[in-house]
Amino acid sequence: MCNGNTGHAEVCQITYDADIISFGELLTVFWSVHDPTTLNRQGADVGTQYRSVIFYHNEDQKRIAEEQIKVVNEQKLYKDPIVTEVTAFANFFVAEDYHQEYFANNPNQGYCRMVVGPKVEKFQKLFTDQLKK
Repeated sequence: MCNGNTGHAEVCQITYDADIISFGELLTVFWSVHDPTTLNRQGADVGTQYRSVIFYHNEDQKRIAEEQIKVVNEQKLYKDPIVTEVTAFANFFVAEDYHQEYFANNPNQGYCRMVVGPKVEKFQKLFTDQLKK
């Protein structure tokens, strides 16, 4: 996957309870801590495997994602338009064990300190009320 020729994307699969948090609320977090405007890139990572993508599991999720993209673009929350793909979910491949809980296990690694840490801090600041107590 590292060379970007598999067609895969680096993503996380989120399992959630819709009685506690909605798909739309999850996307609000996504737009807030992720740059959805750079094609095939996240920070210094470049390649199709780093594209911004939402894999939906049903038509309602697809509609919500597409509506939010339209609203975020109309509100000009970013100076550039959103390039996030909205694609039907097909399958998910779990990453190797050393990738699991990577940030928690490697908080002082350079990438974690420079890229992941600031995103986590931003989330904690913006979504204090969503954090587990």
